[in-house]
Amino acid sequence: MTATRSYTIEANGIRQHVVEAGKGAPVILLHGFPETGYAWRYQIPVLAEKYRVIVPDLRGYGETDKPASGYDKRNMALDVRELMRKLDIHKVALVGHDRGARVATRFAKDHPDLIDRLVVMDNVPTRIVARDLNAKIAKAYWFFLFHLVPDLPEALIAGREHLWLRHFFSDWCYDPMAISGESFDTYVKAYQAPGAVRGAMADYRANSVDIAQDLEDGHVKIECPTMSLWGADFYAVGKLFDMPKIWSEMASNLETYAIEQCGHLPQEEQPEIVNKLLLNFLEGWKG
Repeated sequence: MTATRSYTIEANGIRQHVVEAGKGAPVILLHGFPETGYAWRYQIPVLAEKYRVIVPDLRGYGETDKPASGYDKRNMALDVRELMRKLDIHKVALVGHDRGARVATRFAKDHPDLIDRLVVMDNVPTRIVARDLNAKIAKAYWFFLFHLVPDLPEALIAGREHLWLRHFFSDWCYDPMAISGESFDTYVKAYQAPGAVRGAMADYRANSVDIAQDLEDGHVKIECPTMSLWGADFYAVGKLFDMPKIWSEMASNLETYAIEQCGHLPQEEQPEIVNKLLLNFLEGWKG
């Protein structure tokens, strides 16, 4: 089995926690909400057989610093850029899920020369959610709005992190107990850490800045090979939006896949399918 190492490195003014495994062409995996880099536990050993796999906790999440500011996606993409610089990586294949997909998309727009290929998982771009917002979408994306309220979410969630997380994991997964036992406990512990809930809220509270950034270059398509995959059974993404159409607006060289019997967390709900799709898509990436 490929050895995994965990370390902290300062990049873009924050201490970033990173898990790394394998050698070869670099692949960076960016997690989403309500997770940490732990979300990629089923991908790391498989991808590390062929690639150098780098898994940071995003700004505000897990063991990475949780500063008061800097959560707009341009700056979070810069977190990744500066991490690459510190690790002497000049070009990367980038895989992002949910919030991490937003960071990865902004990275692809801002640093096109530094990305060879892009994977976005179960993600509707922020500006599309805002553009198409109606009563049905607002109901599915209620947490987008709730998390924008200053201070109140932190106050209500404190001491009840397990209830908050249980709701999302049960509601968002095809199998409501897909995240349970040790996996669930690991996430609860992560979000019980000082500043962890506030860090996640800060990520969402950057939405207005993120939308403004996205509108500036909304006409510019991502040129690198892009794969969008999503859970076919998640009511807030695959069942609510025309995902191939949306991502064809975003990227000019696109593959799309809907994963059956899967909700919002494909990498955890259907890891074997996701691993196969990733390995096929990454084929030929030599660094």
